Amino acid sequence: MLDIFDILGPVMVGPSSSHTAGAVRIGNMARTLLGDTPVTAHIALHGSFAETGQGHGTDKALIAGLLGMKPDNLEIPRSFEVAKEQGLQFDFSEVDLRDAHPNTAVLEVQDAAGHHLKMQASSTGGGRIRVDKLDDVDVGFTGAFNTLIVHSLDISGELAEVTRELSRAKINIANMSLCRSRRGGTVLMVIETDQKIPPVARTLIEELPGVARLTYYEKETD
Repeated sequence: MLDIFDILGPVMVGPSSSHTAGAVRIGNMARTLLGDTPVTAHIALHGSFAETGQGHGTDKALIAGLLGMKPDNLEIPRSFEVAKEQGLQFDFSEVDLRDAHPNTAVLEVQDAAGHHLKMQASSTGGGRIRVDKLDDVDVGFTGAFNTLIVHSLDISGELAEVTRELSRAKINIANMSLCRSRRGGTVLMVIETDQKIPPVARTLIEELPGVARLTYYEKETD
């Protein structure tokens, strides 16, 4: 059954839900997962994003998202000016990605403290997005759920410790994936949840001995 969002699309500044609203959400996702306001951004556009993105305002939409704007923000068309005012330096290039969705962007962002994030994401239609890679690791989440990203060491029992803290906070896990670089190396956990994860639970997870870094994306209000 289709809901009203499927029929009408998102509330947004146009002209295109895929090239504009989706692009804003991609930028906003990168900002959220970085964990702070970016000061530099290198953005590579693939496929339709590269071919028609400028005419559809995709470039301005991506920068708007990195600045924390939502798809309905009337400042999106002047996001380049706002970025200059706020000290965000950025550049665009084109990239040819194998087996990637036509509406794909690769964002490499860094904050003032030197934290770095590389994210590949696609706009899949109707303002929806999918994060395909984080720091070159295949993932595949959409932001339709509250999403916890945990970087940890590959040590015995670490996943159990993380899920135990979520259970104690009465958080139900909707989807979960885990990828490790090698045995005994580093692990990337992507955990999607039905409920919002409270700050105290995130702090307890972040303080676990094997956890190196934690970021959290809270889904937009329905």
